[in-house]
Amino acid sequence: MRIAQISPLTEAVPPKLYGGTERVVHWLTEELVALGHEVTLFASGDSRTSAKLDATWPKALRLDGSVRDPNALHMVMLERVRQKCDEEEFDFLHFHLDYYPFSLFYRQPTPFLTTLHGRLDLPELQPVFSAFPRVPVVSISNAQRRPVPQANWTGTIYHGLPEDLLIPKPVKPSYLAVLGRIAPEKGVDRAIQIAARCGIPLKIAAKIDRADQEYYEEVVSPLIRANPLVEFIGEISDREKPDFLSGALGLLLPIDWPEPFGLVMIEAMACGTPVIAYNRGSVPEIIDPGLTGFVVEDEISAVAVVHRLPAMDRAAIRRQFEKRFTARRMALDYLAAYRNLMEAPGPRIKLVSSAE
Repeated sequence: MRIAQISPLTEAVPPKLYGGTERVVHWLTEELVALGHEVTLFASGDSRTSAKLDATWPKALRLDGSVRDPNALHMVMLERVRQKCDEEEFDFLHFHLDYYPFSLFYRQPTPFLTTLHGRLDLPELQPVFSAFPRVPVVSISNAQRRPVPQANWTGTIYHGLPEDLLIPKPVKPSYLAVLGRIAPEKGVDRAIQIAARCGIPLKIAAKIDRADQEYYEEVVSPLIRANPLVEFIGEISDREKPDFLSGALGLLLPIDWPEPFGLVMIEAMACGTPVIAYNRGSVPEIIDPGLTGFVVEDEISAVAVVHRLPAMDRAAIRRQFEKRFTARRMALDYLAAYRNLMEAPGPRIKLVSSAE
């Protein structure tokens, strides 16, 4: 099958450090190539891929200070894809650009779908999905789709990462961990409070966006300075994650927003590390309570289960990751979705992820 994967230009594919969507696009693309498909990746020029790379811009936009209007370059990329469709270069198009392709690509014959990677509970999104009720979209959790039931959902396909990307390390766990991004909705301040109440060291490996710098300086930094058990490491790469996560008693995810998926949860599971996460968004779909972690409601209930972390079977956590959240499983689910849409020009058949 000739497949186009169309990624945001914000980060390289894969990103150098932080970047959830572009990492998923990379893992999916590599698996599709490994399965024998002819894949073209539309992404920034500093991307690395086994597929054919079609680069709209030479450098990831987050790292290119000369770009002030990223929408302009995404419009150029969409037009490049459309022109190649006119030349019949693809059997299927897979977009990772939210609603940007809806209007243009609904008016051309090449079958396509869009994976929605972000939150959908914003009121301004309601008219978008009402205006395009037949455009096929995929959710990354069932919770993500609840605010827009009028969308043409063709399935829920959970993210997956390569089976050998993060391997458990034989180290003795000794601290709690936070991984990802420092932002109010991620609850890093709450994670510090949980660790402090338990008297357990906390290591924070996280990126600070410019938009969240004030939150870090006014809320998080004072808490770190006031607690000698808390260590801020900063942003880390995939190469560093196995040691970081394997050394953790558990990953804390006290989020306060409808998390559409949460890659850090399956990254922890890949390393055999249990997760304690607040009951928001996709969390109950990802965590198997008592097996891969605990779903809790607040700080008090999080503190109450921390003592159970050392007794958890880390090998069983890893096995559950291999069963539910590998990139190969994700790629096979998407191929089933592609074929369904290619073979059914009429009403779409609902798909269910094999991970459910």
